[in-house]
Amino acid sequence: MGTWDKRGDMVVHEVEPYNAEPPPGALLDQITPLDTFYGRNHGPIPRIDAASWRLRVDGLVDRPLELSMDELQRRFPERTVVATLQCAGNRRADLMRFRDIPGQEPWGPGATSTACWSGVGLANVLAEAGLQAQAAHIAFTGADVSQEAYPPQPFGASIPAAKATSSEVLLAWAMNDQALPIAHGAPLRVVVPGWIGARSVKWLQRITAQAEPTDNYFQTAYSVLPPEADPHKTEPGDGITLGPITLHCAILRPDEGAQLPAGPTDVTGFAFAGDDRTVARVDVSGDGGSTWIHADLDAPENPWTWQHWRATLTLPAGETELVARAWDSTAAVQPESPATVWNPKGYANNSWARLNVTCHP
Repeated sequence: MGTWDKRGDMVVHEVEPYNAEPPPGALLDQITPLDTFYGRNHGPIPRIDAASWRLRVDGLVDRPLELSMDELQRRFPERTVVATLQCAGNRRADLMRFRDIPGQEPWGPGATSTACWSGVGLANVLAEAGLQAQAAHIAFTGADVSQEAYPPQPFGASIPAAKATSSEVLLAWAMNDQALPIAHGAPLRVVVPGWIGARSVKWLQRITAQAEPTDNYFQTAYSVLPPEADPHKTEPGDGITLGPITLHCAILRPDEGAQLPAGPTDVTGFAFAGDDRTVARVDVSGDGGSTWIHADLDAPENPWTWQHWRATLTLPAGETELVARAWDSTAAVQPESPATVWNPKGYANNSWARLNVTCHP
């Protein structure tokens, strides 16, 4: 077992803070095992004493709250949601092959995973606190302190009140029917289905209702900047602040660079539409996009989960580029080239999935 009870073949991009993804072939299950779930952190993982921990709910509310875990579990009905979390930098490595992105982790397609989350609905807790009419945003503050911000500050994020009060958003204390692991935010974390993982704040300490989005460094740090921008000299508002995940897909098998026999070859992957959309179709090509077939696509368990797909391609001898693209329930399709979506931080790469293999007679 590797660091933080993770499998030994995790692709570790950084040990401290811990940033790692599983190999693509480990993501073929609908529910990702705890030892396989990716880890994305901006600071050291904190260890919190659950007995003395309290959740504060304040800001534009009629009744500020301070809740222990016992009170949270006794006062509100438990809910369970299956949801996919995905780092905004997922598949950044594909953008880096087009043009370098200094100072960023080269995430492959594995910075995404799906779990069965259990806890209480954020909407229930906010209703108990009494949201005031001018509370347009709900801010979260974690216990993990990051040196990336200057001065250093706890990781934080906010989401619009309309999303925060929707039924799928949870304050989760369990993951795959087990107590939430330390590495994934114990004792309590936010789970914001359909939105980038950075909004699902771990090691949650405080929830604040406010009129504007949070001014936490990481709220606007997760933005898509124009290609010409210097990411070290930007101001809040210079980019498009990320919320809902963009439509994308990935090829999980075969592996990049695989040596395969020519002929029928099984290709598998996942697609994810983000927000409350679903994937309607996945096209797969065995000749770099000249011709396409429709993949067999799993139905979504709900709008907030990935959908696995599979296809059998007949591949000729020699080098071949496999390509996959997804269409969502609004008929949007992924852009063809990473050149279209390249940005200085490498976020939200939703260009076609591409993978090179060599087939021998």
